[in-house]
Amino acid sequence: MTEQHIKTCAASRTVMTQLVFPSDTNHHGTMFGGKVMEHIDKVAAICGMRHARKPIVTASSDSLDFLAPIRVGDVIELEGFVTWTHNSSMEVIVNVHSENLFSGQRKLTVTAFFTLVALDDHDKPTRVDAVMPQTEEEKHLFQSAPERYKQRMSRKEERRRSTRKEI
Repeated sequence: MTEQHIKTCAASRTVMTQLVFPSDTNHHGTMFGGKVMEHIDKVAAICGMRHARKPIVTASSDSLDFLAPIRVGDVIELEGFVTWTHNSSMEVIVNVHSENLFSGQRKLTVTAFFTLVALDDHDKPTRVDAVMPQTEEEKHLFQSAPERYKQRMSRKEERRRSTRKEI
């Protein structure tokens, strides 16, 4: 068994910036949701690997909220970090801001929580280090994470039960 350490949220912080091209958008001139989700998943994965220093897999994506449209020509900035850990899993938040490069207007456009699981050399879940929040935002997310974890587990169990009924 490996010794557990404590890492700051900042240790996993990841920022990615992308320019939104016409090929990234739908017929409304707004960014495809799936394209945004792809970028979010990449940022979340980098956060998880930075924290665990191991391979990871995505176990859950939830609370993916689209708050405002992202337009062709905007820049999106995705920022994520590990908010909380539980045995082999890590909760990661990713916030997406869009920016109009001509006006300078920035707005929060998407927020998402992902759960990632760290894997050992045999692709089995392995323990991850604890996380220590430092900023007020990090502390708030850390303190509210156990409730989100319980909701995820409840949702997962409900899906298992409903799947068994279908068989």
